[in-house]
Amino acid sequence: MKLSIIIPTLNEEAAIRSALSALAWLQAKGHEVIVVDGGSHDNTVKLAQSLADRVISSATGRAMQMNAAAKVVQGDVLVFLHADTTLPLNADSLIIDGLARSGRRWGRFDVRLAGRHPSLRVIEFMMNRRSRFSGIVTGDHCLFVRRDLFYVIGGYPEIELMEDIAISRLLKHHGRPLCIRQQVITSSRRWEQQGILRTILVMWRLRLGYFLGENTVRLARIYQRP
Repeated sequence: MKLSIIIPTLNEEAAIRSALSALAWLQAKGHEVIVVDGGSHDNTVKLAQSLADRVISSATGRAMQMNAAAKVVQGDVLVFLHADTTLPLNADSLIIDGLARSGRRWGRFDVRLAGRHPSLRVIEFMMNRRSRFSGIVTGDHCLFVRRDLFYVIGGYPEIELMEDIAISRLLKHHGRPLCIRQQVITSSRRWEQQGILRTILVMWRLRLGYFLGENTVRLARIYQRP
């Protein structure tokens, strides 16, 4: 079984080289890495071209970018990875063996925030527990799904924000996710730069707005405010 690791990017020149270098061992085992860029104005595309198996361009928007990449993949399982997130070293066997053993068709990893602040340990614990209880997977958890199921549900709903929650709802109609306890390591930059308490409040504001049917364009503007 082959993995297709899809990385959506937008102005990620600071992180893309290290992100792709960390995936070289997976490429050496026959898995593919696809970067889908949403119109970067920096050197993201140039830096990615020598390290990814394929670099494609798409309209800006994480959902649209990931759907565009899914149309050209060759793998059996799609793995959606943020540029600032690192997979565990045995990620391929965890995904392939886990899906085969469990009979499930999609899933995610536990997440660990990279920073050292004690509050981040509480936050990541709650993120993982909430995801395991609800079956809702966020982008930080590195969602993976069998390619055939991804096509059946029509891919990511192409909305401006909360696309991970939206696709989780669709996928849950086909079974609950495989929740792998091994952790992906993701950047805690946003939490540290904008303040942990403020970031928590903003995230809950966005979730509440989404569940109440608020326009995702407006929610995206709130998320993008400095």
